[in-house]
Amino acid sequence: MFKRLFGELGQSIGLLVLRLASGGLMLTHGWSKLSMLFSGNFKFADPLGIGETPSLVLAALAEFVASLFVMAGLGTRIAVIPLWVTMAVAAFIVHADDPLIRKELALMYLTVYTVLFLTGGGRYSLDAYLAARRTAKR
Repeated sequence: MFKRLFGELGQSIGLLVLRLASGGLMLTHGWSKLSMLFSGNFKFADPLGIGETPSLVLAALAEFVASLFVMAGLGTRIAVIPLWVTMAVAAFIVHADDPLIRKELALMYLTVYTVLFLTGGGRYSLDAYLAARRTAKR
């Protein structure tokens, strides 16, 4: 039982939990930014010098739409890229001069997205399901 739990099955379940938890929690951040957009409130940081509105749109899309893809395990490695960039900007540009406690959450998400980029979505993902279907059709 331990061998099975701590082997491939455990890793796959762990990746599923990681995807669902990080994606679900990040959705709340994305939803607040989408709400700002829908209400016409475009006041937002402009850390990259592209303007407040484009910065808000990019952050909202990354944090909400990409999180849905991560949760589903669809295009996981690609979906985490905009999230990774958003968290890197938050940690190293927006909070560059702040103490660690202010950038800790962004760094934690950055770590999670790095892991998901390296591992992919795991066995319990749409990526794995679609890959198995493609293989079965051959």
